[in-house]
Amino acid sequence: MTYAFTFEVPIDPAIYARIREALGSEKPPGLVAHLVHRTPGGLRYTDVWESEAHWKRFAGERLHPVVDRVVTAALGFRPPEPAVEQLEMIDAWIGD
Repeated sequence: MTYAFTFEVPIDPAIYARIREALGSEKPPGLVAHLVHRTPGGLRYTDVWESEAHWKRFAGERLHPVVDRVVTAALGFRPPEPAVEQLEMIDAWIGD
């Protein structure tokens, strides 16, 4: 079952770019779409995954170790986990 969510983080595009670089270019298994846009408080992510299990595997194995290292170095502390809003997916139309 498709798993989608959105959340906001208090970082800027430069910190985000460091996270993306550290994650590497290999697309995570199960990722359908990852969108990021600027907000007054930082950046908002909207993700769509093939399943919640795919997301949890990626977050635990690849994302959290990188975020812990990059964000802690940039901010001097590890911010608390953001509040996640689950989305009820109807469709995801993704281009090539």
